[in-house]
Amino acid sequence: MGGPRWGWGGRGPRRHGPIARRIGCLFVVVATVLVSTGVLVLWLIATLLGAIAAEGSLGGLVRAAAVVLLAVLFIGLAAGLRFTGRMVRPITELVDAAGRIEAGDYSARVATPARTPRDLRALTGAFNTMAARLEAEEELRRRLLADLGHELRTPIAVIEGHLEAILDGVYPGDREHLDPILDETRVLERLVDDLRTVSLAEAGSLPLHREPVDLGHVVADVVAALGHRAEVAGVRLTTEVDAALPELELDPVRIHQVLSNLVDNAIRYTPRDGTVRISAARRGSGSGPGPGSEVELAVTDDGPGLSPELRDTLFDRFVKSPDSPGSGLGLAIARGIVDAHGGAIRAAPASPHGTRIVVTLPVA
Repeated sequence: MGGPRWGWGGRGPRRHGPIARRIGCLFVVVATVLVSTGVLVLWLIATLLGAIAAEGSLGGLVRAAAVVLLAVLFIGLAAGLRFTGRMVRPITELVDAAGRIEAGDYSARVATPARTPRDLRALTGAFNTMAARLEAEEELRRRLLADLGHELRTPIAVIEGHLEAILDGVYPGDREHLDPILDETRVLERLVDDLRTVSLAEAGSLPLHREPVDLGHVVADVVAALGHRAEVAGVRLTTEVDAALPELELDPVRIHQVLSNLVDNAIRYTPRDGTVRISAARRGSGSGPGPGSEVELAVTDDGPGLSPELRDTLFDRFVKSPDSPGSGLGLAIARGIVDAHGGAIRAAPASPHGTRIVVTLPVA
């Protein structure tokens, strides 16, 4: 029954770390100092009482020894208190900061003096990192609620206005005046579906129905679906698909959704007589699955390109350019779907101008 004691934390059970050992040693030192002090004081009292009757050099020697012992005692107590203060002060500040975070103040941070023991510096650093993440998540939550309220306001206002006009007799209840209401309810339905998809993706629980997929067929389907839209916009769609692409274990519906979103955005920002290029090629070494083996799917347009500040937040929720008619969730959904497949998505400038969105998918 005398096996090692285990603590919680990290990625599994582990022995108590240096901090626990150091705190245990601190208590042992304090207890030892207190006991030693008591014994020394009693001994000094007995010695001084005996020295009162002593005469000559023996009395002086005893008094000198008592002074030296008292000086050593005070020095030891001062050093112990200083060491205890260096250990206890950061822990007290950690407790106070944790209480502030519990109360909702995510700006709480713990200062780390230079002479603090290394383990406590690591602990306070981890605490400050955690507090910063909580503060960022809280800000993101507030911004999400504000953006969501803004996105819901427009369709609800249209529905409310048309219904009130029909009820007041201003508009007849015919198809012409009911169609806008139906259109806005579909906008709300898409927004709710998009929010659900983003939430599932960010929680790591987005359901995928994987099957062997020929990525070339997905590209062809997307081009066929968006060909008319590109023709109306005066934009050419070109494809370059590697004939030797392997089949990938993907959710074809989700990957079709990602590619459709990227191509639709590219068409929207490409000027008339411009070109949107869709390419798919094998990257990495080897012909079979394994590390470094992946397929790169890219969509390149001839548009004005992305500003540096927009490029850094392009795949965040509700991030969009001022002239975008969408909700700003499409690229966030695309990132969530690609991440769920174990891939990656990024944006880069195209040459000589435009934007290039690259999706990498592992060969599994």
